[in-house]
Amino acid sequence: MGRPVVHFEIGCKDSKNTQEFYSKLFDWKIEQQGPAAMIAAAPGGIGGHITSLGHEPHHYTIFYVDVDDVRKYLDKAKTLGGKMLVPPVEIPTGTFAWMQDPEGNTVGLWKAKA
Repeated sequence: MGRPVVHFEIGCKDSKNTQEFYSKLFDWKIEQQGPAAMIAAAPGGIGGHITSLGHEPHHYTIFYVDVDDVRKYLDKAKTLGGKMLVPPVEIPTGTFAWMQDPEGNTVGLWKAKA
C-alpha cells in the first residue's frame, strides 16, 4: 500500500484576502490558529491550511505525504534524483520537511507526533 496524502498548504502574501477568497469560492470553513489559518476537512477530503511565510516563496501550493520517518524519505528522495529544500522541522503536532522531485516539483513530508 502506498503512502497517503494527508494535508495541503496554500502560501500567500495576504492571508486574510486568501482566506476570504477560498471561503467564498469553495465554502471552506477556515479558522485562524496562530500563524496559520486551518481549513477544515470536508467529507471525503483532507484538511489544509493557508499561511503567509513573510519571505519567498510567497505563492505556492503543496501537499504533504504521511511517512514513518521524514529523514529516511528525504535520503531516499536524494538517491532517486530529488533534493531536500527544507530539512525536518519539528512543530507541536509532528515533523515536516520539503523535498523537490527531479522535475522541480515541491512535495511535503509529514510525520504526526505519536
